[in-house]
Amino acid sequence: MEQYSVTQASLLIFITLSGIITSVLLHFSLVFGILPGLLFLIYLSVKKGYDVTRMLKVGYKGIGKVKIVLMILFLISFLLPSWFLSGTINSMVSVTLQAINPHHFFVFCFLTTMIFSMILGSSIGTLSALGVPLMSTAILLHIPLEITAGAVISGAFVGDRTSPFSSAHQLLANILETTVKKQGKAMLLTSILAILVTGLFFSMMDVRYGSNLSVIHNELEIVQKISFLHFIPPILLVLLVLFRLNIIISYVISILSSSFIAMFHGISISEIVHALWYGIEGLGGGLIHMYSLLLFIAIAGVYNALLEELNVIQPILDKWLSSSTSMMSDSFKTVIASLLICIIAGNQTMPIILTGRSFLSHWSNKYSKEELARIMSDTTLLFPAMIPWNVLAIMSSTVVNMDLFDYIPYAIFLWILPCLTLFVSFAKRRKNYQTRYEISS
Repeated sequence: MEQYSVTQASLLIFITLSGIITSVLLHFSLVFGILPGLLFLIYLSVKKGYDVTRMLKVGYKGIGKVKIVLMILFLISFLLPSWFLSGTINSMVSVTLQAINPHHFFVFCFLTTMIFSMILGSSIGTLSALGVPLMSTAILLHIPLEITAGAVISGAFVGDRTSPFSSAHQLLANILETTVKKQGKAMLLTSILAILVTGLFFSMMDVRYGSNLSVIHNELEIVQKISFLHFIPPILLVLLVLFRLNIIISYVISILSSSFIAMFHGISISEIVHALWYGIEGLGGGLIHMYSLLLFIAIAGVYNALLEELNVIQPILDKWLSSSTSMMSDSFKTVIASLLICIIAGNQTMPIILTGRSFLSHWSNKYSKEELARIMSDTTLLFPAMIPWNVLAIMSSTVVNMDLFDYIPYAIFLWILPCLTLFVSFAKRRKNYQTRYEISS
């Protein structure tokens, strides 16, 4: 089959982005936003002679690739209501209020989620286990939820990007044909700098809000009767996830256990069903608020599968690499290309595969695989969490129950790393220039 031209690929990107951005700005469903791009992709493919039956099979496989995400989001909509009805939320908030020093609340949120995510290797698993009680505590303390969400999201993505147990980290090493150890070493400098900058930022936020927090904290009365029974649902979730049990099963067990506890406390099945469908007022959750996102993710799965199968983006990437002058130039091009792919892909996996495959040969010949691993880990693994229609961002914002645009300015870890990795490339370029000058002298 004839390859797509740069013009056709660019037009597809323009139509897709125009539709999605319009839906975001006008606040209507992303389902309608992605449809123009999908229809245009199908039109181009049919025009070029691709078999419709084949495209249907590819689309079906695409839905299959996101079915785990669909199931997780489906179950997340039940998690908060069931935990609330069982008394779990109030008990966890009560314990958190007693344990946390209000002068270091934001740093506490960042460090606890960072440590847990490094052990777990999953941002969504971390947010599910720790995000709910931390955000609920912030609501009770009447402190900025945006900063709390930024701290929780930042900590969760430290492990998602950096932990050797992270599937994204493992996939990147595999695609770039290097080892997790070498990749981790290449990421070390920017990792340390980003964690230090992020920790310093939230320390400053604690200084700014700490005095107010301590006053509110002292005035609050812990009236919730705490029972070990209330902690069974989160303990089950954390233990099952830590022991690498299927995350779907972990969610189901946690939700069922909290539902049984709610019934034990005298809450009727009809009340539980009502809460699971409509959510909890003031806290969120509920399937009724999720079905539109589930449909969007299914359609995005079809779009991504067709995009990858038909190899639409490759002409743009090939042209983008044709004129290269330095590591700084290549780094900038890799970052921009990765951002472009993340914007149109809608998930985290496809950008890793497509960017890695497209740039590996170029970087291996001119620099090293590990340098590319550093740049991709600082950009490709994090960009999806900052794009409103990306599955990863949708899942993150759903768990913390907040709009992406509200917390993203405070999710320092996500956007400081792309800046740091370009700075490191610039510094290495200057070092190379100095070395060449000394040799020539």
